[in-house]
Amino acid sequence: MKTEQSDLLSQLRIDRSADRPPRWRGRLLAGAALALVVLAAGLWLGWGRLRPPVVQLAVARAAGPAGAGSVLDASGYVTARRQATVSAKITGKVTEVLIEEGMRVREGAVLARLDDTEAQAQLGLARAQLVAARSQLAEVRAQLDQAERDYTRQQELYDRRLVSPQSLDAALAQRDMLRARLANIQEQIRVAQESVSVAQVQLDNTVIRAPFGGVVIAKSAQPGEMISPISAGGGFTRTGIGTIVDMDSLEIQVDVNESYINRVTAGQPVEATLNAYPDWRIPGEVIAIIPTADRTKATVKVRIAIKEKDPRIVPDMGERVGFLEPKAVGGTPAPAAPGVLVPPDAVRTEGGGAIVFVYAGGKVERRSVTLGADAGGQRRVVSGLRDGEQVVLAPPAALKDGQAVRPAESK
Repeated sequence: MKTEQSDLLSQLRIDRSADRPPRWRGRLLAGAALALVVLAAGLWLGWGRLRPPVVQLAVARAAGPAGAGSVLDASGYVTARRQATVSAKITGKVTEVLIEEGMRVREGAVLARLDDTEAQAQLGLARAQLVAARSQLAEVRAQLDQAERDYTRQQELYDRRLVSPQSLDAALAQRDMLRARLANIQEQIRVAQESVSVAQVQLDNTVIRAPFGGVVIAKSAQPGEMISPISAGGGFTRTGIGTIVDMDSLEIQVDVNESYINRVTAGQPVEATLNAYPDWRIPGEVIAIIPTADRTKATVKVRIAIKEKDPRIVPDMGERVGFLEPKAVGGTPAPAAPGVLVPPDAVRTEGGGAIVFVYAGGKVERRSVTLGADAGGQRRVVSGLRDGEQVVLAPPAALKDGQAVRPAESK
């Protein structure tokens, strides 16, 4: 009986061995996937090797006059000598703002307007008072003319003893009274004219104008806001309409360590480099050395004039300044120095010599160069490189002669 039950159970059991795939098929699929991964990695590496590397470039510049090497380097900022936050003379509500950032304005140009309702009313009242005073003047003058004639007649009659002295005195008093009244009205007219002038000034104060020509760098108020020159309204009251900078008054201010201030003199030539344009050399000259030191930083402030005006120079830009050797005695220009100047990281030292990679036509050329004395933080190349040629900055170790490269896009 037990044997029959076991036979029946064995018949009911499902045989799954037929559904299982062979082991060699799974191994084949795994090998194919691994081969695809290896192939993709190889294609990626091959594409990376075939694709030209990206490099930073710099332009070699002429070295300039001989003896004009930097005796001192310092960092500073571009500042404006004429910069003003324009406000109104009175407290009022802004009705119109006519400026935007970056706009160039002329001296006297209208920047904004305030609510002038009260000022217009005051001006109208002062003008009405002036008209009333002038109308009284005409009446009093007519009365005075009549009083003058009456007094003259009374004087003639009195001389012929036809009237009493009292009549003559009355005519004289009437004339003098009208003269005094005329003087009083004339003074009232003068006061009324002054009132009109004051009211006109108050009306003009509602129009905010540019104190000088320049460029708007900040817009501080909007229509509907209150503005006050002394901020009497607290945090909800603006103190200015906008800020204007006279771009012709730009200069450079640097802090020089007091230990090296003896290397700086008034009128000394300098060469400035903007952080935003490292390949652009801006000529300048020391205006003055501020006769005071900052005890916390142990520095002395130096003002430098910018001799080359350019719209790319804007306030608060960072600059690197190189103080150059003074000019030759007697004003004789120094002879031109040989070679060109390049950034320090463009030069690579190999085997006791120096090389640079020159970029032209999408490829680089490995070129040996001869170095001279450094100037203004730049490497002087005496031979092997010409003015205007482009060199690779920080060339990669794997860079080779004739290799194709891609210049980095300037930001």
